Amino acid sequence: MPARVLHFAFETAGARAPEDRASFARLCQSHGQPGPAPDDKHHRVLFGATALRWEQHSEFTTYTWELPSDAAATPFHPDASALSSPMGLVPQPGPLLVAIDLHLVKDDPERTAPERLFDRASLAVAENSDGAALYATDFKADPSGFVRILVADRGLGPERAGALVQRVIELETYRTLALLGLPEAQRLAPSIGAGERRLAEVTEEMRRPGDLAANQRLLHDLTALAADIEAGAAASGFRFGATRAYEDIVEQRLQTLGERKVGGLPTWSSFLVRRMKPALRTCATIEQRQANLSVKLARAAELLRARVDVELEQQNQELLKSMNARTRLQLRLQTTVEGLSVAAITYYVVSLFGYLAKAAHESGAIGTDPVIITALFVPVAALAIWWTIRRIRRKHMAE
Repeated sequence: MPARVLHFAFETAGARAPEDRASFARLCQSHGQPGPAPDDKHHRVLFGATALRWEQHSEFTTYTWELPSDAAATPFHPDASALSSPMGLVPQPGPLLVAIDLHLVKDDPERTAPERLFDRASLAVAENSDGAALYATDFKADPSGFVRILVADRGLGPERAGALVQRVIELETYRTLALLGLPEAQRLAPSIGAGERRLAEVTEEMRRPGDLAANQRLLHDLTALAADIEAGAAASGFRFGATRAYEDIVEQRLQTLGERKVGGLPTWSSFLVRRMKPALRTCATIEQRQANLSVKLARAAELLRARVDVELEQQNQELLKSMNARTRLQLRLQTTVEGLSVAAITYYVVSLFGYLAKAAHESGAIGTDPVIITALFVPVAALAIWWTIRRIRRKHMAE
C-alpha cells in the first residue's frame, strides 16, 4: 500500500521531556483517544486515516505521521510542507533535529527512477537483501527542510514494508544525531590546540633551572589549564559518548538492511563511509586529544609539584639551620648573662653582708675585722647564688 511518512525528531532533554509528554497526552484526549501511560516510551494513535507514532528517547522525541498516498501520485508530491500541518496540533517540544519525508510507492521505473528524483552528486541507492525493495536518498534537505527518502516496493508485503521503512527512518535519524558531536568537536579544537601549545611551552621552561617563584607560577598556569581542559571534557563527555552510541546504531541498521548495490550508484554504506565517517573520526580524535592532554597536564603538574616541594624542603632546612644558629647564640648569650647576673647579685649580697659585719663589729658583737669576715663570705655567697640560679634554669627547662 503506498504511503507517505513524515518523521520529526525534536530535542527534549531535561524539563522538555515531561512537557512534551503532557502536550501529546492533551492532543490524544482532545481527539477522544487514550494517551500514553506515565511509563510508556512510545504510543501510537489514529486520527481517521492518519496514524501518529510518538516515541520518547533519552534526549529526543520523535513524531512519525503515517499518511495515505495515491498509488498514481508522483513521488514527493504534494510537497511535504503542505502535508505537515497536523504537526501544528502539538506545541513544538524543542529544537527540530530531523525532518524526513519518506514516500513508499510501488516500483515503477518511469516514475521512481532515483536519478530523476535526487541530486546525482550525493545520491545513495541500494536494494535490500533479496531485492524486494529499493531505497534511495541524497541526504539533502529540500526547500521545505525535509530529507527525502524513496522506498520502491517490489513485493515486500505490509509487514516487511513497515519494518524496512522504520529501519530506514531510524538510520537517517541516528545519522543526524551522531553528527551533533561535530560542532562540539569544532568548538573544542581551538582550546585543545592552545592547551597543547601552552603545555609544550611550560615543559620547555621546566627544563631550565628556575627559582621557587618561577616554578610556582608555572604550577599555577598548569593547574588553571588543567581545570579548563577538565571543564571542557565534562561538558562534552555526554555528546561524544552519544555520538559513538548513535554511530553503532547506524552501523547495526545498515547491517540489518543487507544492502545490495544497484548499478554503478553508491550504496548507503559507501556514501556514509565517505561523508559521515570523517566527521565521526574528527569527534573521536578531539576526544582522544582531550584525554591525552589531560593526562599530560596531570603528569607535568605532578613533576612540577615535586620540584616545588623539594625547593620548599630546602628552604625549610635552611630556615632550621638559621634557627639552630640563633638558638646556640641565645644559649651563649644566656650563659654570659647568667654569669654576669651571679657576679652582680653576689656583689650586692656581699655589700649588704659587709654592712651587717661592720655594724656587728662596731656594736662589739664580734671582734674579728669585718673586712676579713666579708672576704670569707664572698665565695660562699657566689656559690649559693650560682647554685640557686642554676636550679631555677633547670626547673624552667624541665617545664
